[in-house]
Amino acid sequence: MSQRILTALPVYNEEKHVDAVLNEVRQYADEILVVDDGSSDGTADLLAQQPDLRTVVHEKNQGYGAALVSAFDYAVREGFDVLVTIDCDGQHQPQMIPELASRIVEADDIDMVSGSRYLKAFDGQSLPPEDRRAINMQITKWLNQRLGLNLTDAFCGFKAYRVPSLPDLNITDFGYAMPLELWVQAVAAEWKIVEHAVPLVYLEEERSFGGSLDDSQKRMAYYEQVLANAVAAVGRPIGSA
Repeated sequence: MSQRILTALPVYNEEKHVDAVLNEVRQYADEILVVDDGSSDGTADLLAQQPDLRTVVHEKNQGYGAALVSAFDYAVREGFDVLVTIDCDGQHQPQMIPELASRIVEADDIDMVSGSRYLKAFDGQSLPPEDRRAINMQITKWLNQRLGLNLTDAFCGFKAYRVPSLPDLNITDFGYAMPLELWVQAVAAEWKIVEHAVPLVYLEEERSFGGSLDDSQKRMAYYEQVLANAVAAVGRPIGSA
């Protein structure tokens, strides 16, 4: 029996990208969910014009992590087998959706396939903003040392999940640090995790994280606190910690 695959996009004020990204995603995905996280620009109007689109709307902006949690909940509730998440800012390549999904479909034991922009170099790819790359390297090193992982990219939003594994998670951080809580909880749940190489593309290097998080030192401190809280919440040693 074929497996049902849902591709979900968290969206917040993406009127510049949403039509182009969705038009491309449609070429590679049959079932598409958009989680509109309280957009205040023209995003909602554009989404209303898209045919055959599943939507979840947050009345107020709750954060990137909250949008992903809504996608997780929707995939579980609607009985999908595989969930692929892809950002709507144009930095991910929709043609790779089938590749990520197939790694879940074709294996009985993989719970998460995580895109990595640093696993290998692709022709014509971007250079990452220096501060973002530095923080990614630091956090990735921490995850590898403390959790016994072997990652190259802690923050890529292009992922595929085995939907029946998603109820193992209890995400409480709804901001940009949500992936860090995800890593900790996935290891605690003994998920099998693999990385999949994806191109490195930055179209908006100056995109804001919001408020004080645009300061790289404050963003790093926030990430470290989320990691510490996530490990403490597990209440027992995990990985190689």
